[in-house]
Amino acid sequence: MTLKLLVLSSLALLTNAHMAAFHKAMYCFNGTVSGQVNYNNDDPVSPLWMLKKSDYWFHHVNQCDDFPPAQGDFLELPAGSSFTVEVAANRGVTSLSFNGQFATDWGDGGNHPNDYSITNLAGAPLSSSGCIGNPNMHTQNQSMAAGTAFAISYQSDISQVTMDNLAVFTVRYNTPWKRVTSYDVPKDMPACPADGCTCAWVWIPNGCGEPNIYMQGFKCMVTGATSTTPIATPKPPVWCEEDQSTCTQGAKQILIWNQAEGNNIAVNGTDLSGNPKSPAYNSKCGFQDGAQNDIFGTSSSAATAPAAIASSPSSAAASSSPAVVSYSPAMASPTVASPSPPALSPSPTVASPSPPASSYTSSSVAASTTPVPSCKTSTSTVFITSTVQSPAATPTSGDRTTSQSANNLVAPTISSTSGVIPTNSGTCRKRMVHKPARRRFLFK
Repeated sequence: MTLKLLVLSSLALLTNAHMAAFHKAMYCFNGTVSGQVNYNNDDPVSPLWMLKKSDYWFHHVNQCDDFPPAQGDFLELPAGSSFTVEVAANRGVTSLSFNGQFATDWGDGGNHPNDYSITNLAGAPLSSSGCIGNPNMHTQNQSMAAGTAFAISYQSDISQVTMDNLAVFTVRYNTPWKRVTSYDVPKDMPACPADGCTCAWVWIPNGCGEPNIYMQGFKCMVTGATSTTPIATPKPPVWCEEDQSTCTQGAKQILIWNQAEGNNIAVNGTDLSGNPKSPAYNSKCGFQDGAQNDIFGTSSSAATAPAAIASSPSSAAASSSPAVVSYSPAMASPTVASPSPPALSPSPTVASPSPPASSYTSSSVAASTTPVPSCKTSTSTVFITSTVQSPAATPTSGDRTTSQSANNLVAPTISSTSGVIPTNSGTCRKRMVHKPARRRFLFK
């Protein structure tokens, strides 16, 4: 009973967690500590903002792409049918950990009404940016969820995947939403090489906090293929909400936005609803819901890769998020001997087969290589970790901090990093980054 109470009470710590697509064929399925299995893995979950390509590409910022799935594990993509993943804040609240005992319809392991919204929270928190706070889906309701997508490269080696061979092949509107999410596969998808293809799950939230992106990798395999027509070289999407005839036609690249380099889209102003423009995997950027059946062609249909768009975030994005928050995913290593599952803190790491406690470190955001106005930056980081041993009382939280961003929706704070983001010549804007507190639960 004590274990159960600790597990349930710790679900509140997932409030600030973001979302990722979980499947055994994902990169860093077991975490990012060699030789250990993290049943509460959230390493692929953290957002990507103002990073160099070497860091945001397949979530290399915490070496997620250095941990491929087990040999023979593939995300199967049945041509002309659909496949399913679990979109959640933590592996511990999926069917892939603890025999699914902490999984619910939602990606935070909680229970929420079917018509969950900011006007029907049923006791769940409202984020400081006025959006659903738990799970942190960056939306006010299902209809406003921005949309998520999968892209595919016919390269088996992830190091050979580029923007020119990674094409979006399926989109699901109004996601992320519930945990179990299905995506449709074009019927003309050709077969992968013997060692499989490389896929990416991608998402850009529509406001509700820092204007960031999400990207994570999978080993995937097309099944039941009957066509040999290749996917055309993808072209950059464009903002086309006002006139669909101006949308990029055919195969499209994933969206890279608000990074230090490699951006392939820039927006400014407001969308038709009056909100600041935010690129997304929906009709605003020319993506249809479901299988992208217009992606096939020959090499003659390829477009020349464009020059990277300037690295600074758009003014529209900045106006929608006056105070932004971001944190880098943690890496865990300590282990404890216990036959029982640990509390679902954001990412305790465990040595297989027994779930362990965890400690956290942080990796800093890489500096931009794109020339920007000169500004001095300073950084300070403090880490505090509390440990609780069952059946001791639940630990008290640290000092509570708040911000105007939905990304800071946690009670305790263990570190803060302050810096400056150049805005224009001679001026700078301070950016505060708050790290959510991490707790360790030791069970004996």
